[in-house]
Amino acid sequence: MHTVPVYLTEHIRSIEQWAFGLEPPPPLMERAGRAAAELVRRVAPEGARRILVLAGPGNNGGDAFVAARYLKQWWFDVHVVFTGDAAKLKEDAKAAHDDWQKLGGTVSPAIPVDFDWRIAVDGLFGIGLLRDLDERHAELVQTLNESDKPVVAIDVPSGLDADSGKVMGVAVRAGHTITFLGLKAGLHTLDGPDHAGEIHLEGLGIENPPLPDGHGYLIGDEVVAATLPGRVLNSHKGRFGDVVIIGGASGMVGAALLAGRAALKLGAGRVLVGMLGEGPSVDFVQPDLMLRSVEELLARENIGAAVIGPGLGQSDAALHALSKGVRIDAPIILDADALNIIATSKALKTTLQQRTEPTLLTPHPAEAGRLLGLETAAVQEDRIAIALDLASEFNAAVVLKGCGSICGFPEGTWCINTSGNPGMASAGMGDVLSGILGALLAQGAAAHSALLAGVYVHGVAADELVAKGVGPVGLTASETVDAARSIWNRLASE
Repeated sequence: MHTVPVYLTEHIRSIEQWAFGLEPPPPLMERAGRAAAELVRRVAPEGARRILVLAGPGNNGGDAFVAARYLKQWWFDVHVVFTGDAAKLKEDAKAAHDDWQKLGGTVSPAIPVDFDWRIAVDGLFGIGLLRDLDERHAELVQTLNESDKPVVAIDVPSGLDADSGKVMGVAVRAGHTITFLGLKAGLHTLDGPDHAGEIHLEGLGIENPPLPDGHGYLIGDEVVAATLPGRVLNSHKGRFGDVVIIGGASGMVGAALLAGRAALKLGAGRVLVGMLGEGPSVDFVQPDLMLRSVEELLARENIGAAVIGPGLGQSDAALHALSKGVRIDAPIILDADALNIIATSKALKTTLQQRTEPTLLTPHPAEAGRLLGLETAAVQEDRIAIALDLASEFNAAVVLKGCGSICGFPEGTWCINTSGNPGMASAGMGDVLSGILGALLAQGAAAHSALLAGVYVHGVAADELVAKGVGPVGLTASETVDAARSIWNRLASE
């Protein structure tokens, strides 16, 4: 079902070591530098001839020297700022530095004030960065970021953690990033997408490297068609499951209704909504929903899937409903205040660990922190590890929401979602996602497939709305429901 692997630094290192064991060893730095130079030549503004190259003290700097050499040979006016010590460079990087100087290339420790560059190449730091940038490098990065000129980053934007997507003090904001051997996780989550720009993968001529244990995948279109079989003509609503929604405390009725509408429009046979607060007896916008008492729904048999949490609140009644809900003999999705209540209850945690039917958790970073007893900032430090910790701790499939949502599973596998945009930072989006997931589970989807497909399609719905001029500013959760239905039907038939 998956097609595009994504790696942590340790995985890339193992691929490099495998490649260096080939006979003869491939000239990876030479190939990387040339590929970077070719990209720079392709994306440089029309008529631009002056190129600034920033070369750091490690192998990323070596790649930059190779790129500079090719660009100079192609008659660009290239100036290299080198922040390292040539005598301390490793063999390949030292050779790249020396070849640049043999060609007559110029090197200086700072950006010349009289060099009016038109495009910059960022080769300061790659995947090996372990600490915040020092003052000297931070100033160089700020110079690039404060200019209005395009920047091409080599492997990863300098200052960006290649695993977590965290900014290490300050990081280059590139228009393009050319990354080597495999996609880096940090380019696709947290701050990575804001700094990487358009990502270009260059395999450096290494064909079919072994896939390291523990790598992840990017989620793409292919997950949708693999999630549910096509519908036969001889169908009826009973084949597509009943989704039960529990939530809607006083003042938050809309959350439960949003989840219910999403479940209905993503294919559930029937959707029943139980409100803890005083809700309407009918949803006049979506009268297809069946509104029932919470107790009636919790006692119901033959549930396809239950969504617990949208607008649930944290009252005694909410705790009572959740305590019963986690014992439902059917797949459940837990969101919002259901997660906040679980974070304070060892009994509920134990019940989840012992469940045999699938459990899906959909926390945002603050909710994830509460579940694990961490500050939100600590969650964002390593989103992949946190998603996997949650999956293991609660015996659940987990999506840690945010830019580049992380899906993690108890067996240790993980994926990064590539769809979605800032318009989704609005109230009710999580409720819609929960409803979508409930619909897919009720129709018989496996928890793994349902989570990946639901998260991806919801993001694509927001992306397509923005492409049509609906958002990102002012995009509402309810608008994504019909869009998600349309996208599902399109992708499921491809």
